[in-house]
Amino acid sequence: METLVIGHRNPDMDSICSALAYAQLKRQQGWSNVTAGRAGTLNARIEFVLKKFGVGEPVHVTDVTPQVRDVMARRVITARAETTISEAIMAIDEFDLRGLPVVDADGHCLGLISAHKITHALFPSRGEMAHARRVTARLSDIFKTFDGQVQVNPVPANEGVQEYWLTVAAISPETFAERLAQRDRERLVVFVGDRVDIQKLCIDHKVRAIVVIGGLSMSPWYLDAAQAAGVTVVYAAADAASTVLMARGALRVGEALEREFMSFAPETTLESARTRASNHPSTIFPVLDAARRVVGVVTKSDFIRPIRRQLILVDHNELTQAVQGADKVPVIEVLDHHRLGGFSSETPVLFWNNPVGSTSTIVTLCYEQAGIEIPPAIAGLLMAGLISDTLNLTSPTTTDVDRRVLPKLAGLAGIGADQLAQEIFAIGSPLLTLTPDAVVTADCKEFEEQGRRFSVAQIEELSFEPFHERREAVAAALAEYRRKRDLDFSALLVTDINTQDSLFLLDGAEKLREQIHYSPAGPGVWLMPGVVSRKKQLLPWLLQALAALGR
Repeated sequence: METLVIGHRNPDMDSICSALAYAQLKRQQGWSNVTAGRAGTLNARIEFVLKKFGVGEPVHVTDVTPQVRDVMARRVITARAETTISEAIMAIDEFDLRGLPVVDADGHCLGLISAHKITHALFPSRGEMAHARRVTARLSDIFKTFDGQVQVNPVPANEGVQEYWLTVAAISPETFAERLAQRDRERLVVFVGDRVDIQKLCIDHKVRAIVVIGGLSMSPWYLDAAQAAGVTVVYAAADAASTVLMARGALRVGEALEREFMSFAPETTLESARTRASNHPSTIFPVLDAARRVVGVVTKSDFIRPIRRQLILVDHNELTQAVQGADKVPVIEVLDHHRLGGFSSETPVLFWNNPVGSTSTIVTLCYEQAGIEIPPAIAGLLMAGLISDTLNLTSPTTTDVDRRVLPKLAGLAGIGADQLAQEIFAIGSPLLTLTPDAVVTADCKEFEEQGRRFSVAQIEELSFEPFHERREAVAAALAEYRRKRDLDFSALLVTDINTQDSLFLLDGAEKLREQIHYSPAGPGVWLMPGVVSRKKQLLPWLLQALAALGR
């Protein structure tokens, strides 16, 4: 089972650091296959922190929607067009398969060989009975199907595929001689017991091969005569009926190939594949890459297999903010410090929502509860998440718990909180180092409240000067983001970490603007003194304003 610990889309420092730290805790507790993920890009400050403490980036995951690749069999047993049906049957039986993809030398899928097609090839319909004795194959492959032991005149290694007639000598010598005269004897394979009269006729007429069945043998004199006549003699242990039936298995897979078939790409969603396959007559579906090479196989029963992936959400509990597809896989734990957003689950989950200053604080408490010492590098990450979310304990979201754990983390990491805060916030201004599009999505969360969908992004700066320089470009990017996401409005909170004030940029919701009583600071921009927290100050105010609009 794969467990992915992941924060919200457009992750901030706390989201990334808490995911990495909690994944490490799970591994220290004995969990296997636990990975920290991220649902968006990293900013310069996060990259600095990861590099400073020597921790690798979380895996970038944009979609966890179950896909065909999640249930397909990756060890694929295939056949070639020249494979015999007998060999295909043995592979299907040995590996308990329902069919085989047929590929060329480069692994490109040519079609399928299924039990239905094999049955039809071995047992023709009544209207095709005249062809039942014909086998297009290599002669050596015919012998191989029934473990025939060649006695004289072995088949040349370079002898190719030809059409042979399988004949059982179950009639009188006179009738058999008449039949021989009507056949192309160079294509005739005769199955006979110890009837020397029939054996002699075959040798005299120089048939292509004599198969002596039932574990019987041919006299040395007749063996010498067959060798001189160029007739191949083979011994078979089974009786005539069984040996002939097995001989038909020398037919090549290419003769019974299903060239019209349904296939899927590895990234096809499981839901889509299940719908398409449900009414299809086939039970096996090859999975092909972009070059149509076989990379896996799925069957109809695979579509109901449980997905071996589960999620632990950190720093959010609203699925509108989660990685795409989070609503389609099990969420087993949630660690968060934001408002409750209507999260629900089909089974009980561990849900810890604690109104502290950061999710990194909660992860620190998890280490304490487990009695596991925090490694220095992980302590550094947790410090960075806590400092970033509480603006180094100056935000109104800061609690006594945050004030208690930060010095502990500093001691474990070997760096002072003030020094780390200074290093983090000294990293380049988001407004000056990011594109306008990245500015409005770097730490953006979407909400759905009171029938409205909206987004609120936040960035921290050392002053408002960069914002005033790029206001028009950022405003245009915010408007475009709102349009693409089809939101009622989008907002950006630009926080000055030195003055502890913020600028509020809004696009859309003209009626909402009437509820804003802060001082204007430009077109569509308001100054919010003392507002630094999106979750504790801005969002509650926005919800009250929306409620007022509804009255």
